[in-house]
Amino acid sequence: MGDLRIIVFSASYGAGHVRAAEALIDAIHSKAPSAEITHVDSMAFLSRPLNKVIKNTYIELIKHTPRLWGKFYYGTSKLLPHTTLQKLLDNVGRGEFLRYINKLHPDVIICTYFVIAGVLAKLRLRGVLQVPVVTVVTDYGVHSQWVHPGIDLYIVGNQDVYKDLVARGIDPRIIRITGIPVNPRFEQRIDRQKESEKLQIYPGRPVFLIMGGAYGVLGGIKKMCQLLADSDMPVQSLIVCGRDEKLYKSMDGIVAEAKNPMRRFGYVHNVEELMAVSDIIVTKAGGLTVSEALTRHLPMLIYKPIPGQEEENARFVQRIGAGLVVETEEELEETVHRLLNNPQEIEQMRQAAAKALPGKAAEQAVKYIFELINECPQSISGAK
Repeated sequence: MGDLRIIVFSASYGAGHVRAAEALIDAIHSKAPSAEITHVDSMAFLSRPLNKVIKNTYIELIKHTPRLWGKFYYGTSKLLPHTTLQKLLDNVGRGEFLRYINKLHPDVIICTYFVIAGVLAKLRLRGVLQVPVVTVVTDYGVHSQWVHPGIDLYIVGNQDVYKDLVARGIDPRIIRITGIPVNPRFEQRIDRQKESEKLQIYPGRPVFLIMGGAYGVLGGIKKMCQLLADSDMPVQSLIVCGRDEKLYKSMDGIVAEAKNPMRRFGYVHNVEELMAVSDIIVTKAGGLTVSEALTRHLPMLIYKPIPGQEEENARFVQRIGAGLVVETEEELEETVHRLLNNPQEIEQMRQAAAKALPGKAAEQAVKYIFELINECPQSISGAK
């Protein structure tokens, strides 16, 4: 395959869309080192000030009024193509995106964010865009905004998403089940003992990894940390606060007075290493975090999943036996105590996590993307 030009469109609403994009970029470069890849934050491309407002509003919404977000998510989950809102979304920045694409002359376009996928799918159907478009679904449930006749290839995380897309009219021949692409680093073997020594992990104590998300949106994180800090059972905790400096500082007293060892981090770039030394992760249920944990065979404890896509992701984790979902502080405390007293339950979840995904998701996705480029670079696929 000659030198490739590829555009990858993502969005910075949470970190999952970006992480999936970066995983694919790394996998592409491993197979085609000379590929010229342009990674674009699709909404910031249109308007940085507006993108910042939307992103901040989204973060505040899921932090403080998650039920309101859930109503919006489920209320639009089956939005029909002919509705005014859908028509508006399908035309967002149409001219700007088309001019940009024509300027770069890419061989393929990859979308990890649904709005830009919808815009480009419409352009494909109209015959205006002559470049194949790939959509990567970054959750384990299907919202209407992921469903766009005109897309040439769908990359999905599991059989359920495949079936849902087919039920909504997408041709099964253009859907590939690879798992949600995660960075190849999560596939690599990591020496747990060596990493434990580097991170000053005490041997013989179970390790809880508590991740608040990139913007610290995990609800009840301080309650969890206090629970582990005061536990009479020997335990140790790694706490990732993300970019939430207020959350980081608010943990001062808990960490200082903890009976059990606790280490606190801000935004980190070595999540795969933290996962490798941990026995269970307490986390929000973002599609990428779930996929990364499953890839590292790490059981999950999901506390108060945000209504919407994360609720669907949490149900998937619980259904396959790779984790537990708890909704109240009382249930959280009971579950933590039970797990500490029954390590075999954690081991059972670990084994379920190990069987959950096909493996090498990013590598498999890139294989199918390259096949699309080679076989039908100008074809338009879509509804049955």
